Amino acid sequence: MNQHVKNQSPAENNHQATGWFAKFLGFVEWLGNLLPHPITLFALFCIFIVLFSGLAEFMGLSVADPRPEGSSKRELDGIIQVNSLMSAEGLRWIVQNLVTNFTGFTPLGTVLVALLGVAVAEHSGMLSALMRSLVIGASKRMVTVMIVFAGVVSNTASELGYVVLIPMAALIFHSLGRHPLAGLAAAFAGVSAGYSANLLIGTVDPLLSGITQEAAQMLDPTYLVGAEVNWYFMIASTFLIVFMGAFVTEKIVEPRLGQYNSDEASIELGHQSVDEVTAAEKKGLRMAGLSFLILAAILALTVVPEWGVLRNPDTGGVKNSPFLKGIVVYIFITFAIPGFVYGKIAGTMKNDRDVIDAMSKGMSSMGMYIVLVFFAAQFVAFFKWTNLGTVMAVKGAAMLQMMGLDGPMIFVFFIMLCGMVNLSLGSASAQWAVTAPIFVPMLMLIGYAPETIQAAYRIGDSVTNVITPMMSYFGLILAVATQYQKKLGIGTLIATMLPYSIMFFVGWTVLFYLWVFAFGLPVGPGAATYYSP
Repeated sequence: MNQHVKNQSPAENNHQATGWFAKFLGFVEWLGNLLPHPITLFALFCIFIVLFSGLAEFMGLSVADPRPEGSSKRELDGIIQVNSLMSAEGLRWIVQNLVTNFTGFTPLGTVLVALLGVAVAEHSGMLSALMRSLVIGASKRMVTVMIVFAGVVSNTASELGYVVLIPMAALIFHSLGRHPLAGLAAAFAGVSAGYSANLLIGTVDPLLSGITQEAAQMLDPTYLVGAEVNWYFMIASTFLIVFMGAFVTEKIVEPRLGQYNSDEASIELGHQSVDEVTAAEKKGLRMAGLSFLILAAILALTVVPEWGVLRNPDTGGVKNSPFLKGIVVYIFITFAIPGFVYGKIAGTMKNDRDVIDAMSKGMSSMGMYIVLVFFAAQFVAFFKWTNLGTVMAVKGAAMLQMMGLDGPMIFVFFIMLCGMVNLSLGSASAQWAVTAPIFVPMLMLIGYAPETIQAAYRIGDSVTNVITPMMSYFGLILAVATQYQKKLGIGTLIATMLPYSIMFFVGWTVLFYLWVFAFGLPVGPGAATYYSP
């Protein structure tokens, strides 16, 4: 990291590049760089669990089972003991379950199925055209709001937001005579710092809920966590993130950057342009929108009436209904069908072969994720079988209660901890796979439901994305930024994004407390706030 590179804007932020805060960021970057690749990290975690479980069993580590007598999977003697993976029984279990640990890992199938639909919408050009129509069609006064909003909405297909929207936002701001880095920052904040906020259920929802369910079942084997459990809170969060993102851009970031000087650019800016939405694309979007409304109407007929076939057949309600349990199917359908309709009208897709090609390309991009899931699934399964997660959760919950940290304020520390962990482990799924087996059972034992715990985690995981070099797309953002300011350093980019991180952390945490504890609202359909062991 070059801390002596100056941001040559009129704002004269040179002290930011060499001050105590830049030194702190340099330390965070150095510390994060010491960590191995997340896949290697999970492999090492698995080895550690094997070794530690043997030591814990040898030492007789155990806790009293907090579950009421007669509960499913409660130990007959009321004592939870650590099972050793270093024993003959443990070795047999590893050999027999290595494959099923992977194939039975809940997030794997749900994410891949959802991505099939998203891939059709993305490769047809529908998502790109939709974002361009949102941003380019906005007035100069509203362009900041629309860029942040488009960034949040793009989280249903997050790669598109990083690859398409962020560079486009810089171009739009430059074309309006505004500082291009302010546009880049606004889009980056919406896509990344507001990562979990959205109006729609996207691929991240089944991914996180699957990990949450695996962790919750360490304590309660029958507990189910659907992809929709944070939907209400995420919808409300969308409007808060858009407001705060636009406010920070207009009142803090853009004034700090000052007037842009095109001589600072490393490329010829005169030839850059943002493609307007063509007539064919507009027609395609209209027809795709119509197909979406038709699908929504058909879906409503299966859920809204009392006779709806996808309501819970036992209770007649929506809670625990086939609709909610199979929400990933509707993510797939509502992206794939409108995506193909758009492609057919716009001329980017002609037949089923184009749809298959789009799905294949979408799957080909998931190679790294699948490898990561293999090791993450083993880690979660090892943690569960050994009872280490449950033992740590019970002891941790007892310690929190002893310290008087069993009230709602515990979530402030939890959100802060998640944000700090995210500085070094940038992947949402990787971080949650590590922390969920510990914190979900722990916070369940002091009375909070997994759905609420997951909603709090998503805040911490999101707000620090824009200030960590460990985030997978940080290098891409830095490369785009240096096109407009060739001497820009990594510290300058982080300093530019820090106000968003601070504002989002404070505002989003306040919204969480008001939503959950002041107003007593559920974070999603059928989601509980409290849990009784």
